[in-house]
Amino acid sequence: MGFQELFLSGVFVIIPLAIAVVLKLGLTKDIVIASVRSIVQLLIVGVILTFVFDSDSSIYMILMILVMIGAASQNVIKKGTLIPGIKWIIILTLTAVEAVSMSIMLLFGILDFEPEQIIPISGMIIGNCMVLSLLFVSKFTDELENSEEMIELILSFGGQPKDAVSRSLKSAIQTSMIPTIESQKTIGLVQLPGMMSGLIIGGAPPMEAVIYQLLILFLILTNATAASVMVGFLSYPKLFNSRMQYLGLKNE
Repeated sequence: MGFQELFLSGVFVIIPLAIAVVLKLGLTKDIVIASVRSIVQLLIVGVILTFVFDSDSSIYMILMILVMIGAASQNVIKKGTLIPGIKWIIILTLTAVEAVSMSIMLLFGILDFEPEQIIPISGMIIGNCMVLSLLFVSKFTDELENSEEMIELILSFGGQPKDAVSRSLKSAIQTSMIPTIESQKTIGLVQLPGMMSGLIIGGAPPMEAVIYQLLILFLILTNATAASVMVGFLSYPKLFNSRMQYLGLKNE
C-alpha cells in the first residue's frame, strides 16, 4: 500500500463528513481536524521511527519512549486537574508500568533490546495505561464529588482515610478495568485484534500472529490492573492532611 492507495482511502473520511453535513450533526469541523491531525501526526511519527530504526541507537529509542510518556501524561493531567498532585502521580505510574513491563519481557527473553520491538510494544503499554488512567481519574472525581458527606461522616466516627474513600476508590478501579476485561472475553470472536491483523497482513503465519497477540493481551490486562491501582493508591492520600482531615478536590 502506497500514497496512492492512502489518497483513495480518503473516501472513508468523505462518507462520515457528508453524513455529518446532511444531518447537521455539528461534527464537520471535528472530523476534518481529526483526519488532518491523524495524517500529519502519523506521517511525522513515520519519519521519526525510520530515523530511529536506521540509527539503531538506544539513546534515541529511550528518548522516543520518554516523549510517549510525556504526551500521554499531559493528556491525563488535563482531565484530572481536580486531584491534588495528579501530574507526578500519572508520570510516575506510566514510567513505572512501562519500566516493569519491559524489564520482565527483556529478562525472560520475550523481546530483544531493539527499537523495532521495544518502541511498538512500549506504545501499546503507554497508550493503554493512558486510557485506563483517564477512565480512573474521571470516575474517581465523580465518586468523590458525590460522596463528600459520607467521607466526612466516616472520618467523624474515627475511620481512617482509606476507609473513607474505599468505596469510591474500588468503584473507580473497577470502572477503569472493566472495558479491558470485557473486550478480552470476545477477542477473536467479534474482531481480530490490531497487532494480530497487522502481522497477518504483513505475511506472518496466523499462529505466530496469535502468539504475539496473546502476549499483548496478557500485558494489557496486567497494565490495566497496575495502572488503575497505582493511580488510585497514590491519589487518595493527597486528599487528606496530616491530621486525617478531608481536604477534598481542588477548585478549578
